Amino acid sequence: MFKNKISILIIITMFILLPLKEANSSPCYGTHMPKEKKFIVGIQNHTIFKRYLEDDFGKLRSLQNFILLSYGLSDWFSLDLKGGAGYIKQHPLSNDELDYSTGFAGGYGFRIKFYDKEKIKMVLGFQHISVHPKSSSQDNQKNQAILDDWQGSFLLSYDFKRISPYLGTKLSRMDYIHKQEGARKRKMSDLTKSMGLVLGMDFNIDKRSYLNLEAQLLDVEALAVSINYDF
Repeated sequence: MFKNKISILIIITMFILLPLKEANSSPCYGTHMPKEKKFIVGIQNHTIFKRYLEDDFGKLRSLQNFILLSYGLSDWFSLDLKGGAGYIKQHPLSNDELDYSTGFAGGYGFRIKFYDKEKIKMVLGFQHISVHPKSSSQDNQKNQAILDDWQGSFLLSYDFKRISPYLGTKLSRMDYIHKQEGARKRKMSDLTKSMGLVLGMDFNIDKRSYLNLEAQLLDVEALAVSINYDF
């Protein structure tokens, strides 16, 4: 009975992921974690299509590319680090879109695996991404920005022979730190849209490499794709 429920869950996940054009915030990485004193290295593309800000500050878009590194402090606890580059596009309700070109981006986090039996895994995680793009000029004024993305997540997965679909929920917040002519203001994401849905899967390419695909919905519309290798 339980396996039938899992199969239905996988089919629903596949139908949602395959046609997805818009999908959210910091990727959760999935439930595939490095063993104790082992590494996972990867390359990731993370696209945020839409994240609403509070009040009349409009919405954010961003694209980020990272090199990933996860290290297993134990079989059940891993540290997750990333470094790369990204840009921000911010569209206020009452003005033209501000386009900040590509600059440094990085992040960190951790995952705790508290259940791993009969092909079922449950993982708690915390992730943070910070994007520092180049400045942008509008109406002869210099604009600078930082994107701060925070989230905590709970994921549940089921392992098949080559594929491990997972779903979960998360609590997230994305801040747009805007500096204009010396005045600095932190504009938070819409707090009424802090709870999100996570849908993803790991696909084993061979014994050591795998593909991760993850979509986030409700709080944000985002999609992350990565190729990873176990050392």
